[in-house]
Order: sequence, then C-alpha cells, then structure tokens
Amino acid sequence: ELWTEAAELGSVGALYHLGISHRIGNGVEEDQAKAVEFYERAALEGHAQSRHRLGIYEGLKMNFNSALKHLMISANMGLKDSLELIQKLFIDGIATKEQYAQALEGYQVAVEEMKSHD
Repeated sequence: ELWTEAAELGSVGALYHLGISHRIGNGVEEDQAKAVEFYERAALEGHAQSRHRLGIYEGLKMNFNSALKHLMISANMGLKDSLELIQKLFIDGIATKEQYAQALEGYQVAVEEMKSHD
C-alpha cells in the first residue's frame, strides 16, 4: 500500500518495488504481466534496475534482441549487472562482439560520469 502511494506521488523506486512485489507475490497476488507494467513505467522514467529486469524478462521469453536492447540501455546507465549479463550473452554466442564492446564502453563512461559528480 505504501509503495502504491509513493508511486502515485511519482516515486520511480516505488514503481520498481511494486514490480518486484508482483513478480514474487510479496503482499500482492503474483502477476508477471503487472510486474512488467511497473518495470516499464519505471524504466521510462530512467530507472536502470527496472530496465535490467525487463531485459531478464525478455531473455527468459527468448526475445534476445529485445533483451539486449534493455540490457544495453541499463549498462549505459552504469548498471554492472547488465554489463555482466551482456558479457555472458556474448560468451554464449547470443550478443555480438560489437554489442558487448558498446555496452562496456557505455558502462565505463557512465561510471566515470558518476565519479566526476562526487
């Protein structure tokens, strides 16, 4: 209930947590479609972890092109988990060398930008 209120007030993090809650059925009925809706809303607001979750969801459905698009975006936002997953997809022959290189470069730029703001 508090996550819902926070989401209605514009909290992107609350949208992400609502997605998690629906994915695992924590305090609400488990509903994968609803979880994806919350992740999508948060991702559109720039939430990297939500974008990563969408990439995982698409990958589990074997939609690797869509999965890679989401993971590339979140890696370019500085999310190490996404970069590592793209690396695994590259090793498994799903992502190209160019995609992995692009993700690595974008990740490094994002990390440097975060350091320069400290």
